Amino acid sequence: MSEDERAIRDLVATWIAASKSGDTPTVLSLMADDVLFLTPGRKPFGKEEFATTSGQMRDVSFEGESEVQEIEICGDRAWCRTHLTVTMVAPGGKPIRRSGYTLSILHKQPGGQWVIFRDANLLAAEQG
Repeated sequence: MSEDERAIRDLVATWIAASKSGDTPTVLSLMADDVLFLTPGRKPFGKEEFATTSGQMRDVSFEGESEVQEIEICGDRAWCRTHLTVTMVAPGGKPIRRSGYTLSILHKQPGGQWVIFRDANLLAAEQG
């Protein structure tokens, strides 16, 4: 495994760990300033909206697993395909579980850090 592939896998693991612990600043540090998130049923949104939404979900517990299925690196750009499962529970609420695939495009910054540039999240609510 190349150093870049290991760094991208570490980024995914750090994202999940920071999300579980509610560490929004760490999650935000893993994104390019001009990041765009693509999710079903809504217009793409960026880092500012992500930060605002994360702040509103401060009391929501989060559990998640991300299984990296493919990584392709082309110089200072890469893409990563994962299967993601998340469960969120608002205080006093029932668990909401979503799962599906994601496709992320990453940029390698001048200092060597990989960050998410675009992310297509195809999670759907699980029935059950």
